[in-house]
Amino acid sequence: MISPARPPARRIAALLAGATALLLTAAGCGGGPAPGEVTSITVLDYYTDEPEHTQWAQTLSDCGRTAGVKVEQTSVPGASLIPKVLQQASSRTLPDLLMLDNPDLQQIAQTGALTPLDRYGIDSSGFAPGILSTGTYDGKVYGLAPYASTVALFYNQDMLAEAGVAVPRTWDELKAAAARLTRPGRYGLALDANATFEGTWQFMPFLWSNGGDEKQLDTPQAAQALQLWVDLVKSGSMSKSVLNWTQADVHDQFAAGRAAMMINGPWRIPALDKDKDLHWAVAPIPVPRAGQTPVTPLGGEVWTVPQSASKARQEKAARVLACLNSPSTMLALAEQHFTVPSRTAVAARYAQQVPSMAAFVESVEAARARTGELGVRWPQAATGIYTAIQSALTGQQTPEEALRHAQQIATGG
Repeated sequence: MISPARPPARRIAALLAGATALLLTAAGCGGGPAPGEVTSITVLDYYTDEPEHTQWAQTLSDCGRTAGVKVEQTSVPGASLIPKVLQQASSRTLPDLLMLDNPDLQQIAQTGALTPLDRYGIDSSGFAPGILSTGTYDGKVYGLAPYASTVALFYNQDMLAEAGVAVPRTWDELKAAAARLTRPGRYGLALDANATFEGTWQFMPFLWSNGGDEKQLDTPQAAQALQLWVDLVKSGSMSKSVLNWTQADVHDQFAAGRAAMMINGPWRIPALDKDKDLHWAVAPIPVPRAGQTPVTPLGGEVWTVPQSASKARQEKAARVLACLNSPSTMLALAEQHFTVPSRTAVAARYAQQVPSMAAFVESVEAARARTGELGVRWPQAATGIYTAIQSALTGQQTPEEALRHAQQIATGG
């Protein structure tokens, strides 16, 4: 659910702006689409893994039938999606329907490559505010996400019961629980602190829940959040290997019994369910003080309708997009992928049906878009944050020093 490193935002924006200008010029130069009914549309996404690819192919096909078109789906690896979009824009071959990782929408919409969805009369009511904001640029909705994801605290029920540890709800309780659960061959907590956007993604709940802000990283609130992670490593409650672990590695540590708790996303649930001897549950991310609500980042993909020379094809693509975001489709998708339906009423019903998803549904209500504050400048801030995490957890800098450097990176200093 978290996209790999991407090309610098400014280079993407510049290249795509030029390509979009060419596309729009061509659209106004007469040679419009051949007359006749639109019977098929093209779709581009990054759902290459199974069973996800096949599941999405079926969903797109079903929604295509409701719109009266055949859907021709192309899936590329996540790291290849934005370069593919750039290439297609320059050659005037953008798909009719385009999926984007939600942090990418701002920079793509900024160039004019996407069409605002209000022109098609698509219903965006009932969406959780944070989820709707992931598809919004400059006050207009350019993309809608059928579902979202975020992170929460998984814990081994047997290990907590054996140690007499209650599920931690606050930072102090988390530190105490992680210490009591740590023993030879097992750490109390596992998380992803690596030098990628995944590391930043996992840090955001701690930064935001403490009142920190990506617009100004060198604050006491941010330093306190980073100090928590430093303390967990220094005390031995977290492995120093978190500096290199991916979220998949974190899952493996937890599933193998080498970590009593982990920070991870709901996409790990299908694999955890396969081990009938592993008794686990999920709770919201612990917060600085009792009674607070955790603020977590939103993952997931938005669906968009690119600019093209054919208004008829755009209309058909918009009908498919509307179907993908209908209550019935988003519920079916959530059940397949262990994600949170974007419409709050649908999410509430889903949490009752799938109790293991309740903590994620609860967290999504207050979750934020990563690009909500900085827009196209988010990648710079994200780079600064994971750089600070690495420096602080290795002891090269104090959290305060590391975050001062992060702020310089975020502002291009």
